[in-house]
Amino acid sequence: MENKTKLLSIVVSVYNEEAALEEFARTAVPVFEDLAWDYELIFVNDGSADRSPEILRRFAGENPKIKVINFSRNFGHEAAMIAGIDMADGDGILCMDADLQHPPEAAREIIRRFDDGVEVITMVRTENRSAGLIKNVTSTAFYRLINHISDVKLMENASDFFAVTQKPAEILRKNYREKVRFLRGYVQNIGFRREVLTYEAKPRVAGHSKYSIRRLFRFSINTILCFSDLPLRLGTYSGLFVGFLGLILMVYTIWSHVVNGTPNGYATIVVALCFMFAMLFFVVGIIGEYIAILFSELKDRPIYIVHDTMNMDEKEDS
Repeated sequence: MENKTKLLSIVVSVYNEEAALEEFARTAVPVFEDLAWDYELIFVNDGSADRSPEILRRFAGENPKIKVINFSRNFGHEAAMIAGIDMADGDGILCMDADLQHPPEAAREIIRRFDDGVEVITMVRTENRSAGLIKNVTSTAFYRLINHISDVKLMENASDFFAVTQKPAEILRKNYREKVRFLRGYVQNIGFRREVLTYEAKPRVAGHSKYSIRRLFRFSINTILCFSDLPLRLGTYSGLFVGFLGLILMVYTIWSHVVNGTPNGYATIVVALCFMFAMLFFVVGIIGEYIAILFSELKDRPIYIVHDTMNMDEKEDS
C-alpha cells in the first residue's frame, strides 16, 4: 500500500559524469516516481570540471524534486555523500552512484524494509564483472585485512550503496565528523536494526572509475588507520622481534668465534643494521601517518564547502 506521506531522499555523488547523467535520469527517475514513498533526488556536484553542472541545472529546472548541491571545489566522494545526508529531508536516505552500477530498482525493496522497521540497509555486491580480476582480488584482501586487525567487522563487497532512516542519519550528521573517514564502515557499525541486501553491479553506462590505484591505496591506508590501532603497536612487536634476532646473532657470533677462532661478522652486521633501520623507518612512517590524521582533525577545516544549491534551502558548510 502506497504511503506518499513519507519521503525517500536519494543522494547521488557526481564528479565529471556528463556522459552518464542523461542515462541515469532517463532510467532512474521513472523508477523513483513509481515508488510507494515520495522522493527527492539530491545530486551533489563534487567540483566537476565537465558539463555536469550545466546538466544538473537543467534537471533541477525541469523537475522540482531534483535538487542540486554544488561544491566550491572537489572534496571527494565521501564528502559528497556526507553533504547529501546532511541536507536530506527524507524519512529514509539512499546513497548511490550516478553510473547506474547501483540499480535504482533496489529502492523498492529498501522502502519495503524501512516499512518493516529496518533502520540501516547495507547493499553487498554479489558480482562486479566490470571491476576486473585485480580490483576484485584486492577488494577482498582489503576487507579480510581490516576485519583481521580491527575490532570492527565489515561486510565484504559492501559498497557506498546503502540506506538509512532519519535516526541513524542524525548520528552520522552529529557524531561521525572525522576529516579522514570511511562512511560505509560507519554505516555498518552504528548499530540499529540492520539488514543486508545483495545486488549485482551492472556495467557502467559511461565513463570510468574515478579511483586510481594510487587513490585506492591511499584510501585503504586511511581506512586501516581509522579503524585499527594495531599498526601503532608494530613498534613494540618490531622491537621484540629485532631483540630476538639480536640474541640469535649473539649466539651465532660466539659459536663462530669458538669454532672458527675469529668471527666473520662484517657482512652479518651490515645486514642486521640494514634490517633494523628498515624496520625503524617503517614504524616511524606508520606513526607519521597517524600524526597526519591527528593534524587534519586539529585543523578542523570543513569537510566540504557549498558554493550554491538548487531547489533546496541553503544550509551551512560542514
